[in-house]
Amino acid sequence: MSPRIAVVGGGISGLAAAHRLATAEPTLDVTVLEASERLGGKLASGRVGDFLLPTGADSFVARKPWAVDLCRELGLTDLVAPAASAAWLWTETGLVPYAHGTAFGIPGDVGGVFRWPGLSRAGRRRALLDLVKRRRRTGGDETLGSLLRRRLGVEATDRAIAPLLGGLHAGDVDQLSVQATFPELQEWERTQGSLVRGAQAALRPARSGAEPGPMFLRPRDGVEALPEALAAALGDRIRTGAPAAKLAKQAAGWRLTIPDGETLDVDVVVLTTPPEPSRQLLEPVARAAADELDAIPSVSTAVVLMVYPSGSADALPDGTGFVVPRGKAPMTACTWLSRKWPDPAFGTRAVVRCFVGAAGEEDILDADDAEIVEACARHLAALLPLPAEPEATAVVRWPRSMPQYRLGHRERVARIREHLPPGIFVTGQAFDGVGVADCVRAANETATAVGAYLRKAEAYHHNQETVR
Repeated sequence: MSPRIAVVGGGISGLAAAHRLATAEPTLDVTVLEASERLGGKLASGRVGDFLLPTGADSFVARKPWAVDLCRELGLTDLVAPAASAAWLWTETGLVPYAHGTAFGIPGDVGGVFRWPGLSRAGRRRALLDLVKRRRRTGGDETLGSLLRRRLGVEATDRAIAPLLGGLHAGDVDQLSVQATFPELQEWERTQGSLVRGAQAALRPARSGAEPGPMFLRPRDGVEALPEALAAALGDRIRTGAPAAKLAKQAAGWRLTIPDGETLDVDVVVLTTPPEPSRQLLEPVARAAADELDAIPSVSTAVVLMVYPSGSADALPDGTGFVVPRGKAPMTACTWLSRKWPDPAFGTRAVVRCFVGAAGEEDILDADDAEIVEACARHLAALLPLPAEPEATAVVRWPRSMPQYRLGHRERVARIREHLPPGIFVTGQAFDGVGVADCVRAANETATAVGAYLRKAEAYHHNQETVR
């Protein structure tokens, strides 16, 4: 009998893991169990007025090739880059563009730091001390805020860099682990002795005349084309509306219980669900792993999609959008969709997407949808020459959707995996990276680990039969 594998969760991690397992060894009996009727997790779109707009991630990081490679493997070869690239920063006096030639928001040349109007003169001088300050003598993890403040100062960190880097995780830089979020920054300090010189080195290939590739890519029809293609490839291996309610050890393998008493007996279980449902399944069979998983918090966020009337498109500057320093506005960031991903169907309408909620800023989500829309629209109208009210809106909430990689996260993930019983694997956004590309990479690695486990188990059983 072919080994049986249950993949719990039909988001990008679960679909990618199941696809890799099915293609690596077609004889494997792979089943994906998804609790909802929809696949793809946060790779989704929603209808706002006449348009279908992204409600989760809108693209993949191109420098991390795993999602792009998977698209091409599935025949999604028509990949497009954003039409705009400049990012802006909210300040008390209006929007300021980030300096040209930055890596993680850090300018790669001294002149860029010295001239950038997003900081006061004192803030710029303090940031330039990064070039002469001694590097950290001890290794090990530290918070993102600790590293940035030590190198660039308080003003540059809180006003300019934290909104960009912390915002990608909906997190607080004073709690986020450097090693789990942006290990490149720690490497820059170690090898270059400076974050500015590290950014300079990272940008050097582009400055040497080599044609830089796009930073982000997506299928022309939107990011949801990837889970759709995975679902088509997996076919009847997928079951929607089938939540895994209970996990129990059997004499040989594992038993998953689905509501209404249905059971599924398998040799391997791959959990790709968020921390809380994974913890609930693991608690009866791997209490130590469940306790460690319980220590990975998640925060709630929402996206506010707004379509403005015809004639409003030119109110948006040339760029992808802006980020906001902590606590300065109702949103943490705003993407100008009609600039970033122009569509002839938009006509002359401005189409924007605001992000609300993050670690320490979840209280805004207590308001109802109309209040959230009004707060965001009012702020945008004060910042840009947009009409006071959009003509179509939607609020999409993502409860407890963003796992927080706090100090020591990588060690905690290692302990979780060490405590898992044989035949149980975990992967997904809570462990090895929150971006789509990182989720695909980790899913591939998990599939490889499952294959190695099954080969080892097969060899063991073969030897036992031989002894008999």
